[in-house]
Amino acid sequence: MNAALRHWQPGEDVWIYGYGSLIWRPEFSYRERRLATLRGHHRALCLWSRVNRGTPECPGLVFGLDRGGSCRGVVLRLSGDEVPTYFPKLWEREMSAGAYLPRWLKCETEHGAVKALVFVMNRASPAYIHSLPDDELVTIVRRAAGCYGPCTDYVMETVRALRASGIHDARLEAIAGHLERAGQTLVEE
Repeated sequence: MNAALRHWQPGEDVWIYGYGSLIWRPEFSYRERRLATLRGHHRALCLWSRVNRGTPECPGLVFGLDRGGSCRGVVLRLSGDEVPTYFPKLWEREMSAGAYLPRWLKCETEHGAVKALVFVMNRASPAYIHSLPDDELVTIVRRAAGCYGPCTDYVMETVRALRASGIHDARLEAIAGHLERAGQTLVEE
């Protein structure tokens, strides 16, 4: 964690990039939220979840940022005076399993580019799963549940949050379509 903040000056705001649950459950207060595009990575169900959304016997899948393409998400501006309070919690949430690599990357917003902390997939992690066909992803998502609940809830809540933000992810929409036809429903506000 200290290495990620080595260039941070006390009081300086920090931008965090969200592409999945950080959009709908950031678990920290933020000063500003902007839609943002990250180039060089795409949102993918590429991370085995053996606790939060699955079990060791029946793992689920959660989102990671895999190499290639681009991803539309959000950047959240964490107030500099709140970095010491919230950053350790965020770090524990995102880095506890060692499946992500923290990177400071340029994210494009309608008000200009910002450098944000982005948690990208560590392809060397044993939890990384390379691209699977949609039907296989849907089967895994439908059967898995962990301590945070069913994997379907996680995927569909992300779909709902993206739609509410005006973000279209064609691959995720296709997966959501499969889940909806299989009897899963979106949680409406």
